[in-house]
Amino acid sequence: MSWTKGLGCQIRVWRAERIRWKADMARFKAEQRAARRNGGQMPENPGPPPTGFALLPWLLLGMGAFSNLFQGRTPQPWIGGLGLFVFNSLYIYVTFRAFVKQKRESRSTRVALALMGVITFALALGYGGTWLYFFPLLGLATGAVLRGPRLGQIGLGLTALAAAVSVARAGWDAVNVAYGTFLSTMVTAAILSLSEAVRELREAREELARRAVEKERMRFSRDLHDLLGHTLSVIVVKSEAARRLAPRDLDAALVQVTDIESVGRQALTEIREAVTGYREGSLATELDRARSALSAARVEPVVRQSGPPLVPQTEALLGWVLREAVTNVVRHSDATRCEITVDGTPDLVRLTVSDNGSDASPADPEPGIGGTGLKGLTERLATAGGSLRAGRTPHGFEVAAELPVEAADLTEASI
Repeated sequence: MSWTKGLGCQIRVWRAERIRWKADMARFKAEQRAARRNGGQMPENPGPPPTGFALLPWLLLGMGAFSNLFQGRTPQPWIGGLGLFVFNSLYIYVTFRAFVKQKRESRSTRVALALMGVITFALALGYGGTWLYFFPLLGLATGAVLRGPRLGQIGLGLTALAAAVSVARAGWDAVNVAYGTFLSTMVTAAILSLSEAVRELREAREELARRAVEKERMRFSRDLHDLLGHTLSVIVVKSEAARRLAPRDLDAALVQVTDIESVGRQALTEIREAVTGYREGSLATELDRARSALSAARVEPVVRQSGPPLVPQTEALLGWVLREAVTNVVRHSDATRCEITVDGTPDLVRLTVSDNGSDASPADPEPGIGGTGLKGLTERLATAGGSLRAGRTPHGFEVAAELPVEAADLTEASI
């Protein structure tokens, strides 16, 4: 009865593995057909990952023992039959679990492999002859499961055991069993380890490619938000200024229209640079634009700058912060005065943009608050080892950014 249950369990395992193997094959063939339709280039994936089916044909090594058992040449055949059934069941169990890392390293797999070793030793020592060929099968299962640094020692030990039993049962003519055991152990481990390493490397490369695409998408999204948000705000403010000035001072209105044209042309250039990933901001340019945008919005700009010259990547990051902060002042604040302070030391640079918006209420500044722009800038500065604080003060609203001058990831954060 227990034999029937064990056989039924193994059949269910075979069916599940066969279904999975068929699904992998169907997916691979679909990829091949799609590759042919899209230009004829075949996918790099060599096919579905190997399963225990790849190791099942080696059970034919035990056909000699089965033939002797079937023809009645084996003494106490019920013991040999039981041993053959248990060995084959354990072999199938172990080899099918050897291709899943978690299952391969589990205790149940190691216990099953140890039981295989005990049964192999008992059958080979008790019967000899064709039963000795269970040692190479044991070596194959051992190589499939044990792929760590101790495999060499275990393989040599298993080979020595196979040699001793073979010589004891069949003389020195059977020493080739030991050679086959060593070869099956080491070659199986080498091939499966290499196959697994290749697949892991390919998966890692695909993951890196996916992350690179995601990173580029995020970069372009942030750049587009910061560029268009600021540019459109400046265009709206200067258009309103031109409309106000046109009835009484046409020349001043034309100056505003000229500024609108200049801002639009510059925005086109910056968008092209953002698309190609080669945009580098200039803090001096952003300060001039901030003065112009604030003045057009009837906000008095006060700019203070001190400290040593900054590297281009640092200027680019601070330029993004200044642009976003001034855009928020123009769009969301009824302030009449905006102070911009750049204070640098050899190790640290600090940018502060504060306004006197009357709708502000006293509160302690909190890091990372604000809309999409400020949140994106918080992430950029954090990548470069800096920080960004934005929040209300007793006199208005303030955005403060700090950035190490020699941050390791400035280049990556500024794009």
